[in-house]
Amino acid sequence: MAVYALAFIAFSFDLAKRSAAVNQAQGEELRSTAAEAVRSAGASGGTATLTRISARIVNDAATPYGRSPSLRVGVSLTVLAWLIHLAADVLRGLAAGRVPWANMYEFAMTGTLLIVTVFLIVLTRADLRFLGTFITGMVLVLLGIAALRFYVEVAPLPPALQSAWLVIHVFVASLGTGFFALGFALSGVQLLQFKREAAVSAVGAPGPVPADTASAWKNPLRFLATLPSAATLENLAYRVNIIGFILWTFTLMAGSIWAEKAWGRYWGWDTKEVWTFIIWTIYAGYIHARATRGWRGSRSAWLAIVGFSAVMFNFGIVNVFFKGLHSYSGL
Repeated sequence: MAVYALAFIAFSFDLAKRSAAVNQAQGEELRSTAAEAVRSAGASGGTATLTRISARIVNDAATPYGRSPSLRVGVSLTVLAWLIHLAADVLRGLAAGRVPWANMYEFAMTGTLLIVTVFLIVLTRADLRFLGTFITGMVLVLLGIAALRFYVEVAPLPPALQSAWLVIHVFVASLGTGFFALGFALSGVQLLQFKREAAVSAVGAPGPVPADTASAWKNPLRFLATLPSAATLENLAYRVNIIGFILWTFTLMAGSIWAEKAWGRYWGWDTKEVWTFIIWTIYAGYIHARATRGWRGSRSAWLAIVGFSAVMFNFGIVNVFFKGLHSYSGL
C-alpha cells in the first residue's frame, strides 16, 4: 500500500503541473477563437462546423501537454506496487493451498490487483496516465477497507466452493470489475470535461458571460484542458465498458452453470444472483442507450457511473449484510 500511496502522490503532482500549464488567462484567446469561428461559419455555412469538429478530433486536448517526469515516476511506482501486490496475492494462495479469492478479503486483494492490471494493459494501447490518481486512489481505499474490516485468517473452502468453477467464475467477475472501474473513471472525467467545454463555449460566445459559467471556467480543475475531449473520453469509456459487459455476461452464465452443479438449479433468486443480473441489466441498458444518438454525452456517462455503483454495492453491501447461498464473505 505504501508504494501505491507514493504512486498516488506522483500522479497528483502531475495533475498540479497540468493545472500550472494552463494557469494563464485564456479568456481573451478563447473569445477571439470563437469570434473567428463565428465569422467563418457565416461565410461558409455548415461546412465550417464540420471542419471545426474534425480539427477538434485531431487536436484533442485544448492545451498541449508535454512530457512529465512525475508521470513516468507514477507509472513506474504503479508497476512496482503491482508486482508487490501480485506477490502478496500469490503467497496468500500458496498459504491457503487454493486460489486466493474465496472470501471478502481475498476477493478485495485479487479484485484490486486486476483493476491495476487492466489499467496497465490499457496504457499500452492508449495514454490514460491521467487516470493514475483515480486508479491508485481507489485501490488504496479498497485495500485499506479490506485490511481493516475484511481480513480473515486462511481457512479451507466450504464444500459448495470446492469446484473448478470458483477459478473461472470469480476470476472473470473480478476481471470484468477491473474494466468497469476503468470505464467509471473515464465517465467521471468525461462529465467534468463536458462541463469545462460548456463553460469554454459560453466564455467564447458573444455577449455577457453568466456568473456561474465564469466561476466554472475559473475552477481549480484547470488540468482538464490538457486531457482528451469529452467525446473522446466517452468513446474510450464505451469500448472499455463493452469488454467489461462481455466478461460480466460470461460471469452470469458461468454462475448459473455452477449453481446447477452445486444446488441443482440454474436460478434461484438468491440476493447475489439478483444483483448480478441487475448489474448486467444496467450495463446492457447503457450499451443500448449509447447506441442511440439521444443517449450520448452526459446521460450515458451517468448510466455507466450508476452501473459501477451497483458493482460496488454488490461487493461491499450485498456480500456483507445480505444472507443467502452466496454468504461466503468469511466475516
